[in-house]
Amino acid sequence: MILNTGQDRLRIAATKGVWQMIEPNGISGSENRRARCGAGILLLSMAFTVPGPVAAQSGVTGPLLHDAHFHLTNYVQEGLDIQDFLEIMGDTVGRVAIFGIPLQQAWDYSNTGDFAPVTYAQTDAPLYYYSFTDAAIATAYLSLPEKDRARFDPMITGFNPADMYAVDHIRRVLATYPGVFTGIGEFTIHKEFVSAKTAGGPASLLDPALDRILELAAETGLLVILHNDIDMPFPRPGQDPYSARQLGALLRRHPRATVIWAHMGLGRVVHPVNDMAAIMDRALSDPELAHVYVDLSWTATAKYLVASPEAIAVAAELINRHPDRFLFGTDEVAPPDRETYLKIHALYAPLLERLDDGTREQLLKGNYEKLFDAARARVRAWEKDNLK
Repeated sequence: MILNTGQDRLRIAATKGVWQMIEPNGISGSENRRARCGAGILLLSMAFTVPGPVAAQSGVTGPLLHDAHFHLTNYVQEGLDIQDFLEIMGDTVGRVAIFGIPLQQAWDYSNTGDFAPVTYAQTDAPLYYYSFTDAAIATAYLSLPEKDRARFDPMITGFNPADMYAVDHIRRVLATYPGVFTGIGEFTIHKEFVSAKTAGGPASLLDPALDRILELAAETGLLVILHNDIDMPFPRPGQDPYSARQLGALLRRHPRATVIWAHMGLGRVVHPVNDMAAIMDRALSDPELAHVYVDLSWTATAKYLVASPEAIAVAAELINRHPDRFLFGTDEVAPPDRETYLKIHALYAPLLERLDDGTREQLLKGNYEKLFDAARARVRAWEKDNLK
């Protein structure tokens, strides 16, 4: 993808065969030789104009969109009252996949003194897994009347994906709160600046604990939202793209688990690789990956997809070619108001305008309904058969 930053155009360079999810037989040494643009810092400060939101299409009834990726609480487990969030959603947002954040930011007085950090970027202190987040989400959900509960799909997040006992936590949550949860996630394996801060060390795509989690998801029908960066934040030229290869192998091992890949693997400094649209096209055309979907949540993702007219055209062509594989999401964390909550929809306006009417409807609502409705039904059936 080509990104415009001021007067410059930055072409992010990397090997065309970067993902094992596309090339299951491996990557040659020559393919591993890739050039990177040395403008990562510039990308961080890339400026763009936020247009107004796209108006609802004529003939389309009901809410404008569903949100497949939303955090009710932040990294210190503070957030919105769910009733207040309903007010923010209004009639614009129909349904929301709702979850907390599984990692708690520690307040280490020896590091920040009286300053209380609320996010991982404000301190060197570690992050640790906070399982009570699932109880908090369930309690908030159960506080609602039945008609309002129907608008939410709570997700289980409070487990360590490197722990072989993680599956026991997930089962325990289902048994404690039957009829509540639709899936697991967002949970993280590789994430820029976060993985290295996690107490006990980062998770791994090679860990059998992760295989156990996806096996349980396949058994129960729990929908999976998985965060895994496509690459390291600042790889050297020629560095083995091991994260992408390992992710591809993991997804191929679990064809019965429905997985939403969060943010298309992008981040604040993890930027698109060269020929990424072609790579994505091959992946989404591969029948072995028919169970894998992509959410376009997070303004850090949107900044790449709408960075230039060329980037918008490439992204629109990819989504139009695979209208049933992409989901809209905000990735907002306890937003204070509707404008903040929906800023990513405004940011995506030029991309949404380039989509076919049917594709736009699937991205904003249809694919959410297909995946989350199916997961709800499967999980409720599993609970009925397996929980006493």
